[in-house]
Amino acid sequence: MLQRITVFCGANAGFDPQYATLARATGRLLGERGIELVYGGGHVGLMGVLADACLAAQGRVIGVIPQALADQEVAHAGLTELRIVGSMHERKALMADLSDAFLALPGGYGTWDELFEALTWTQLGIQSKRCGLLNVNGYYDSLIAMVDRAVADGFILQRHRGLLISDTEVAPLLERLSGSAEVR
Repeated sequence: MLQRITVFCGANAGFDPQYATLARATGRLLGERGIELVYGGGHVGLMGVLADACLAAQGRVIGVIPQALADQEVAHAGLTELRIVGSMHERKALMADLSDAFLALPGGYGTWDELFEALTWTQLGIQSKRCGLLNVNGYYDSLIAMVDRAVADGFILQRHRGLLISDTEVAPLLERLSGSAEVR
């Protein structure tokens, strides 16, 4: 059963209001289901919307933020727990240690970096945690196509393709993220 999940998402809200709606629904559902949220610790963008919604639903939220970002006053002050670390590398390692699975909402370079590092660690057998994409409004269609192209061109083994799962709705994706990823 999924007890704690790391969610990667944008420090910006994006232009389409559906992204914030998705982040709010994800945070609320995590809180309602008693699944603890681990995320980047910011109060801005989709990160802030996600955390606020989880907290409003009586959920527990753990933020992990590098000191440099906390110094820029982007840290969320109202979390259940805020852990300040020295670097982005420490942030990613701690988030991985704290979580049972990973979920990416829309975001940019940071979101993708964190997701792909977690995915690579699963592929290499460093961990056995599932990684998912919440593909609202087709946001991740091109990325999913790129992964499929990498399989077709022999850069990702077919047996590793299933390590990255996706759905357009959060509830079924959370169900699919429960349990451990199997690498054969």
